[in-house]
Amino acid sequence: MNLDHIKRVYLLGIGGIGMSGLARYFMHLGCDVQGYDKTETELTRALVQEGIPVIYQDDVSLLPETYKRPSAQTLLIFTPAVSKDLKLKAYFLEQGFTPYKRSEVLGMISASRFTIAVGGTHGKTTTSTMIAHILKDSGYDCSAFLGGISSNYNSNVLYGENNVVVVEADEYDRSFLTLHPNIAVVTSADPDHLDIYGDEQHLIESFELFLQRVVQNGVSIVKKGLPFSGDIAYAKEEVCDAYAQHIHVENDVFYFDYVSKQTEIPNIPLGIPGLHNVENAVAATTVALQLGINADKIKAALASFGGAKRRFEYIVKTPTHVYIDDYAHHPEELRAFLTSMKKLYPAKKLTVVFQPHLYSRTRDFADGFAEVLGLADELLLMDIYPARELPIEGISSTWLLDKIDMECKQLVSPERVLEIVKQNRPELIVTVGAGDIDRLVKPLKEILENA
Repeated sequence: MNLDHIKRVYLLGIGGIGMSGLARYFMHLGCDVQGYDKTETELTRALVQEGIPVIYQDDVSLLPETYKRPSAQTLLIFTPAVSKDLKLKAYFLEQGFTPYKRSEVLGMISASRFTIAVGGTHGKTTTSTMIAHILKDSGYDCSAFLGGISSNYNSNVLYGENNVVVVEADEYDRSFLTLHPNIAVVTSADPDHLDIYGDEQHLIESFELFLQRVVQNGVSIVKKGLPFSGDIAYAKEEVCDAYAQHIHVENDVFYFDYVSKQTEIPNIPLGIPGLHNVENAVAATTVALQLGINADKIKAALASFGGAKRRFEYIVKTPTHVYIDDYAHHPEELRAFLTSMKKLYPAKKLTVVFQPHLYSRTRDFADGFAEVLGLADELLLMDIYPARELPIEGISSTWLLDKIDMECKQLVSPERVLEIVKQNRPELIVTVGAGDIDRLVKPLKEILENA
């Protein structure tokens, strides 16, 4: 497939964060872009406003005539998240279209570019967005395909004038094995996606294959302690090639010193909070230094970094109420997030609203979830968001709630969350999860801002 010849692009599952980025990219190139998704969301509405038609019915009759016959100028992209029974996909296959996975297309786009790929079971969205911001803010420039909406640029795709591209390397469905990175970063490799990999060892093997795809004379930057090696090890420990020291909080801002064998950057103010984000900043800084970016420019970029939507995102921050929304959906992500919340606001009562994501993940990590959710002072637990899965017998939020050793806990509906917040006006509240819990953000914001 020669992407230079493409004039029309159809995306099945266009509302996904990675798919929508590709949609915007091809529209930027001047292609006619259209797509299907199961449900209307804020992201699909944004695409429509930008001039990309989206349909929400699995109905072949809604396809434009120009997309009903295969052509060397038409590209069909799909995400593995769409249903295997999708009539639209079956139609395209019957007509002789060649469907390409999102990851395959991303691999084609990045093949002829200097590619910085960031992988990890968590941390990859923030770290890749941080790297892209440093490159943009410093004047180095880049294009970028991100797994979240950058708060600095209000988009998940950035366009640059040079040959450098930053991509989030997704381990789900082994997608990242289509890439050929010049610089690869691995932020974490905790067991996850066991519905795909079966066990932790197969997940580790997949990350090893990703690192083996680094081009000759390329660089691997790997968090210290992971079960594979990189050219540069980073984290918060002084035994690493690059690390943070003197981490402290002043007026809700995290500060740290960056230290490596070649460079020291003192007292960096990080634009977003969180101990885990200090680690992400160490990785991003190391990448920037590899590219020869000036230390002062890196420091300024980290100070102005606004993060990605739903990654430690402040929704309300007033003298009486703090409300933060986060995408955390794995026990270790939750641990990093809630530990940072405790460090930031040690004197405030922490109310956590959590929506588990996937029956299989809840089953596989139930004890970890139970332990970490116990860090909350009050827990409002929602039903499991099934996403692509059917229910698993015996696995439910009630089952999980029984495992959590704390007094102030209850199972709630979205409507009940709003009632409780309206009644109690919590001083410190967080919503966490990867499902549709983000639908609570606007109503919760309205309640707390009017409290």
